[in-house]
Amino acid sequence: MKFAAFACLVVLAVSCNTKNNPEYLPVATGKPGDMILIMDSVQWKGPLGSELRKIFKAEIPGLPREEPMFNLIYVHPRKGSTLLTQIRNLVYVFTLDAETPGAKILKEGFDAETLSRIETDTSFFVSTATDEYARGQEVMYLFGKNEKSLIKHLQENAQYIRNFFNDIEKKRAVAALTGTSSTKALTEFLKKENGIEIRVPFGFKVADKQPDFVWLRQMDAKADKSVFITWKPYESEYQFLPDSLVSWRDNILKHYIFEDPDNPDSFVVTETTVPFKPVTARQLTFNNSFAMELRGLWKTNTNTMGGPFISYAVANRQTGLIYYLEGFCYSPGKDQRETIRELEAILSTFKVSDSKSAANTGKP
Repeated sequence: MKFAAFACLVVLAVSCNTKNNPEYLPVATGKPGDMILIMDSVQWKGPLGSELRKIFKAEIPGLPREEPMFNLIYVHPRKGSTLLTQIRNLVYVFTLDAETPGAKILKEGFDAETLSRIETDTSFFVSTATDEYARGQEVMYLFGKNEKSLIKHLQENAQYIRNFFNDIEKKRAVAALTGTSSTKALTEFLKKENGIEIRVPFGFKVADKQPDFVWLRQMDAKADKSVFITWKPYESEYQFLPDSLVSWRDNILKHYIFEDPDNPDSFVVTETTVPFKPVTARQLTFNNSFAMELRGLWKTNTNTMGGPFISYAVANRQTGLIYYLEGFCYSPGKDQRETIRELEAILSTFKVSDSKSAANTGKP
């Protein structure tokens, strides 16, 4: 599919170079989670805008307080807004039946062939582009023959649209992790001692290590972030059940992670008493293996500390072990969406090393 460039937004003198070589483009702006949505103001205030807000401002599960999935900023289409189009996540929305000035500006950015396909192909409602106006940018175009058909597509594909940008943000975070060598010594230590690999940002250190457990921790002014990995022999698929994982989690935390290291009675537990903040579970593929993801809240049994966590359970045929890896944080009174996204990215780099002969896996 070929989109005609918005002539008012692209400097013609370098347009050919930027299309062929992203290095000529400016670096995308904005913080993780930032998103600009460009559409006609009339549609933004109506049912179509309402449906889009449901998608992009949906509450993230597993956080202590409500936080939207993205920092959504609405912008009315106008000519000459070059800086706004350089945001890291950009969404354009229009329908062919809209005749308002804003909708006409958006439709002018598409060639006749594309507009004809939108008119005739009822399944065609979305397209994406990388490095469209800035380097490191993702752009999504949402469109329809009319508002009713586009709303129907949005309702049926809301999770796909959210996952698209969530996955992009995670890939950006992982790229930053794999691009640093500051924690190479820690990575090599885990590989040698436990036969596992995981990438963490600068500042993470080993807080505790046991035959079946390792705890990595980073404390700074913004948040106290932890990643721990534990393992045991894989016996059956029932070990993946959410209740089984929560029980395993609580047992590990009771033995190894305390509010006060000098007081073993001040241990960490899973928060299961808040009815509107349950632990959520979903099956997924984790590095080409079946896995179970948990999201929820933790607290100390003394009720003096707490926060969100995200975890994965995954089995490995070669070692005969099931691994439970978790990231959790403590940052009271602060937004925690991006902290959890960072921890999710860290966990996604986990893998069992190919060279396991020297690894102490704790396997009996």
